[in-house]
Amino acid sequence: MATLNIRDEYRTLTEQASVRDYLAGLGIDYERWEPAHAVAADAPVEEILAAYSGEIERLKAQGGYVTADVIDVKPQTPGLEAMLNKFNSEHWHDEDEVRFIIEGRGIFHIHPREGPVVAIQVQAGDLIRVPRGTWHWFDLCQERRIRAIRLFQDSSGWTPRYTESGVDRGFEPVCLGPAYLPSKASLS
Repeated sequence: MATLNIRDEYRTLTEQASVRDYLAGLGIDYERWEPAHAVAADAPVEEILAAYSGEIERLKAQGGYVTADVIDVKPQTPGLEAMLNKFNSEHWHDEDEVRFIIEGRGIFHIHPREGPVVAIQVQAGDLIRVPRGTWHWFDLCQERRIRAIRLFQDSSGWTPRYTESGVDRGFEPVCLGPAYLPSKASLS
């Protein structure tokens, strides 16, 4: 289940309803999914998409998504650093970013136009929809592993549009460790 951290408020939410409600206030959808039938974390893409076909079709109908795929990132993924560098700088997209986590962990940082940056650590079973235009960035957790179903509104996928705000540089790419507590200097 997702863990939500609001560093500047010294606040962490771990209860599913609290996480869902807080994110809803930012326009972000969060759900927990169970598969239509048991599926191994290392199952082939076709098996994963079949197991979640009902949920995928529901999301397609609700959000106008036209395609779904599975991304599989491991420490040995070729070009991993270049791939991560595309996503760990603050950016936004012209379409929603929808992810259902099958295996591994990652952290979405959400930068609302008003209010503090929110860190959402996602793991297997978490579904998150970050709406188009939302400023955010993403990092893998320490094990550098994530496998997720992705949904797209455009079959060509989406392109990150970087904000160049620099806000992301104030957050270390660590899943909810000590770096998420503000320093005394930032409080004055």
